[in-house]
Amino acid sequence: MEIVNHLLSNAIFVKSPNFSDRTMPAEIIILHCISLPEGDYGNNNVRDLFLNRLNLNSHETFMSLKNVSVSSHLFIKRTGEIIQFVPFDKVAWHAGVSDYRGRNDCNEFSIGIELEGTIKDYFEDIQYEKLNEIICCLRKEYRQMEVVGHKDVAPSRKLDPGEKFDWERLNVVK
Repeated sequence: MEIVNHLLSNAIFVKSPNFSDRTMPAEIIILHCISLPEGDYGNNNVRDLFLNRLNLNSHETFMSLKNVSVSSHLFIKRTGEIIQFVPFDKVAWHAGVSDYRGRNDCNEFSIGIELEGTIKDYFEDIQYEKLNEIICCLRKEYRQMEVVGHKDVAPSRKLDPGEKFDWERLNVVK
């Protein structure tokens, strides 16, 4: 695994329109979890959400996503498949209203990684394996970045990646 032109070599690249130019280097990696609908895996709904193509009428919970423009740099499916939506030298829109160590708008100085899952489910071994490889690759290419959860940058509104995410399985320092 390597990074070439700010893209992960073994990921499928599907360009999201939901990004902006980066004005400062990434300093943290923010881990999230997502599935649409919640707990329903193996579909293309997350991909469609990040591409602004989600059929809001296909599930009753999707109407709350109307006019939402979000993305992440990477999405690691439960199978270990990796999809990249935003190059690492661009800002993905994943953290929302956020603050870390007194700095607002964490999107501006972070890389967002979504794991297919929920805060209620355990993650797959292959997801931890791929995540560890990705973190090591990012640190080698860019800099030593701290790894945090979405809950660490938006604690009043987010819980992901959740209590069932095993931070001890990361081969890197949080």
